[in-house]
Amino acid sequence: MSIIKNNIYSVLKGNFLINEDSFKNWRFILFIVGLMLLMISSSHSSDKKVMRIAELNKEIKELRAEFVDIRTTSMGLKLESTIRQKVISLELKPSEEPPQVIRVTHKKEK
Repeated sequence: MSIIKNNIYSVLKGNFLINEDSFKNWRFILFIVGLMLLMISSSHSSDKKVMRIAELNKEIKELRAEFVDIRTTSMGLKLESTIRQKVISLELKPSEEPPQVIRVTHKKEK
């Protein structure tokens, strides 16, 4: 039991960092610290990307709503009744006679 106590006290005092073979321990600790920094950096990067995706999705929804609104307005402006109301001030009226078709035939040259 005293061997276990001595080992625990040794770890708590940090003897494993100052022994003859402590270089091996320091390399491992630095490797673990490097991995932790890499993991934290990766986590922050993915969080930024998720936030950017959310912003872009919101912008897409707004632009889609604006597109539908403008398309509805333009469809209303194309209606014949709307055009007739706009040209009344110019005193334009629809033609009483239907349009005539003009056909041009080409003779083949020999």
